[in-house]
Formats: sequence, C-alpha cells, structure tokens
Amino acid sequence: VQLQASGGGLVQAGESLRLSCAAAGRTFSNNAMGWFRQAPGKEREFVAAITWNGGSTYYADSVEGRFTISRDNAKNTVYLQMNSLKPEDTALYYCARSRRGLVVSRQSGAYDYWGQGTQVTVSS
Repeated sequence: VQLQASGGGLVQAGESLRLSCAAAGRTFSNNAMGWFRQAPGKEREFVAAITWNGGSTYYADSVEGRFTISRDNAKNTVYLQMNSLKPEDTALYYCARSRRGLVVSRQSGAYDYWGQGTQVTVSS
C-alpha cells in the first residue's frame, strides 16, 4: 500500500484546509485509517481516526470540534477537514493505515503504512 498525502499549505489563524490521503496498491477499504502530526522538536501525536466504513470517528481533544475526518472508499481516499486553524496546529501531517483492519487506535504503533507527510503552517 502506498499512501500519498496532500493539501497542506500556509494559512492564517482561523482559516481552513482540507488534507487528502490517496491509497494506491492494495485497497484500504477494510482498514481503519488515522491522521497524525509532528511539530518540530515534538513527538508524533494522534489527530484523528476513522473506522473502515466511516461509521465511527475519533479525535484528539486538541482538535475536537474543529477537525473532521472522513473517507471515500470508492476513491481509496481519506480526508481531514481542518477548520478554525491555530498556530499550534502547525506540523507535518501524516496519514496511516491501521495494521489490523478493524482496530482503531490512537497509538502510532498500531499503524503499518504511512504517507510521506504534508506540511501545515498556520500563522498568527
């Protein structure tokens, strides 16, 4: 599986971005998917996750109510809609596929395939 993340950019605080993660190779439709981020000098942290069918979603407290994860299995793509962006959201954002398809986790070790990352920079 190859994951290609895109959609990052430079925005001002309060603005929005939508990240996309397109999967190639083996289908990902039977796997939960997640988004993580890593800011300079900090550890990679969980942002959001979604079950294989999109029926349930999970968020970090820091993004709850501002970010929305979704997926389109027909397009092999998962999305992260980010609204009301804050400077502290600045990071490299990664998408990842759950190692065990039905398992949704906040732990990075539960994911086996990772995208290359897309940079999000929010200015104040």
